[in-house]
Amino acid sequence: MLSDLTAKIPLTSTLAHIPYYFARPVRLVQGYDRSNLRPDLMAGLTIAVILLPQSIAFALVAELPPEMGIYAAIIGAIVGGLWGSSDQVHTGPTNATSILVLSALLSSTNNPTEFIIAAGLLGIMSGIFQLVMGLARLGMLVNFVSHSVIVGFAAGGGILIMFKQLRHVFGIEIAGRSIPDIIIGVISQVPDYHIPTTLIGIGAIIFIIIQRHINRRFPGPLVAMIIASALVFIFKLDQYGVGVIGELPQGLPPMMNINDILNLELISRLSTGALAVGAIGLVSTMAMTRTLATETGQRLDSNQEFVGQGLANILSGLFTGYPVAGSLSRSVINLQAGAKTPMSSVFSSLFLLIAIFTISPLAAYLPRAALAGVLIATATSLVDVPEMKRIIRGTPGDATIMLVTFFGTLFLSIEFAVLAGIMFSFAFYILRTSAPTVNAVVPDENFRHFIHDPRQDQCPQLGILDIQGDLYFGAVNHIEEAILAHQRIHPEQRYILLRMHNVNQCDFSGIHMLENVVRVYRDKGGDVFFVRTHPKIMDVMEATKFTRLVGTDHFFTEDKAIYHFFHHILDPAICIYECPVRVFRECQNLPKFINTGLTTRLNPLDNDLQIDEIDPLTLWRKLHEPSPPLVIDVRQPREYHQSHITEAQLYPLPDLLRRRPSFPSNTTIVIVCRSGRRSRRAAQILLETGEQNIAVLTGGMLAWQSAGLLEAVEWQAMLRNTEYFAENF
Repeated sequence: MLSDLTAKIPLTSTLAHIPYYFARPVRLVQGYDRSNLRPDLMAGLTIAVILLPQSIAFALVAELPPEMGIYAAIIGAIVGGLWGSSDQVHTGPTNATSILVLSALLSSTNNPTEFIIAAGLLGIMSGIFQLVMGLARLGMLVNFVSHSVIVGFAAGGGILIMFKQLRHVFGIEIAGRSIPDIIIGVISQVPDYHIPTTLIGIGAIIFIIIQRHINRRFPGPLVAMIIASALVFIFKLDQYGVGVIGELPQGLPPMMNINDILNLELISRLSTGALAVGAIGLVSTMAMTRTLATETGQRLDSNQEFVGQGLANILSGLFTGYPVAGSLSRSVINLQAGAKTPMSSVFSSLFLLIAIFTISPLAAYLPRAALAGVLIATATSLVDVPEMKRIIRGTPGDATIMLVTFFGTLFLSIEFAVLAGIMFSFAFYILRTSAPTVNAVVPDENFRHFIHDPRQDQCPQLGILDIQGDLYFGAVNHIEEAILAHQRIHPEQRYILLRMHNVNQCDFSGIHMLENVVRVYRDKGGDVFFVRTHPKIMDVMEATKFTRLVGTDHFFTEDKAIYHFFHHILDPAICIYECPVRVFRECQNLPKFINTGLTTRLNPLDNDLQIDEIDPLTLWRKLHEPSPPLVIDVRQPREYHQSHITEAQLYPLPDLLRRRPSFPSNTTIVIVCRSGRRSRRAAQILLETGEQNIAVLTGGMLAWQSAGLLEAVEWQAMLRNTEYFAENF
């Protein structure tokens, strides 16, 4: 499927867009409205107040030095803002990304020194993956990842964060990292809890929860950390065993060593984790950009956002940070604070940069327990219980994807859980698209639309099927089976009309399937027609010579096809004598002899009965012989008066049923109708009454007209009339 998508993107077009994506900051600066400066500055300041404690806390979630979180926040917000697509999305460290980074690092290295190098390298690798996706214009691929992956991963990640921070809240050491190990450790070490540490951690949690209920825009986490730091400073709690962060470095982010970047052995170990980090970062960021765009009305460019996220991760990794992504909480606050452009993100980084030069010494008194409490309080927002309930009550596929990702995040390798959720999304997409709905439809009561209503009767001659999906190799078997199953259920429907307006793609497998359907129907004396076929599908059909097989007259551009069927293809005899329903608008004024007693005298048509046939040219010659046959036209009077064989006598089939006439003996009788069905019916009736020398015109008046004889006979009749008038007047 990926090859099909990339094949449709011309290489020259892709390369032409690369300078456009990289020139995003130029367009942003050139088009900047100075009236947006004040709201962007205020929004940037608001975000910086939140970003400082979050960047430190999220780095500790990934078990990285706090300064790595600050560096990632500064670089991510600047680069993500300048090269991204959304005006309000704020890029930087996030809870979900941090827990995913930790899992990827733990599965790749045990060396503490290599741990930090691997974190930066993970950002570079995931950023390259995202950048390539954006430059290749594959932004649409994010649409194939279910929202359930994000919900399941966020919920599982939130619970993991809460459990992993418990050791810092209680000031204890726990050997294992799994949830069962943490639960056992927390319960078994109750006597060992460090009381001052526990009070600070639990106090921070309670403070933030109360603050949320009072004013959600109030920077509760920052205030909680300031209060906790003040308590440590005043009461010298660091000297009594309360763990603190320590003084943060003052200065610009340093750049990674080139030898560390080119560590191929470490790169190979990080490859799976980088793919998971890059994929979940893109999916979560695009989800929030779409959410914000629904409120702002902004037009988004997913490929530009991919480029922005990729560059942000690459530069964050190069400058001693770690992977970043769009933060939902900061982005929403950014929007609520009045941010008008991405410059608000740039300003938030500048304010944060000023902060680390001025207040970083105060971090020496910031207790680790307070940060753990902040993380636990914020992690609760990741477990979206109402959304999870909605998904479970929804489709089984979405529920399965969410539960697989959720439990995989809790009990398996997190990057494996994320990739499993993404693969399940693709699998369910393939399953859904490979089994599109094929519905038999009939007109509604107002004859304006076609609807699927199994309770309504169908036309006994014409079946109309609505194909609601693409004709590609993964779906053609399902569609063909559905069409042929309909044919087996309704064998009397000789003709089938395929509604193609929901078919947007068709490959050669689809063409081959349609050829087989046409062959099946034609082998049974019927045919296949198409209505509302998209131009690009017609191009494929013409290129593969399918239109030559079926004929260009089998394609209709509008839903007026029924009018053509009614007047040129369907057999009126069936409509009048055998069909008890009025499915189409054209059927409403037809005479029906179903309930007049005539059907009691109308035996089932015996298709095995040997009835002589005569082709149009042979009949035409015999009509010009000395002893011509007697031609009986059994159509309705209106059909007869529209056109008929000059020598034919009108004897409608209902009259033939009411009173069985006697014809001259030793005279060949040729019975004519529109297509031949009523002729065989009339011939069967006459043979049952003992008549001999009965034949039917092969193909009826349709064949007579196709042979060009209708015009010739009418021309001769006109000549005879002209001679008559010349002789007598």
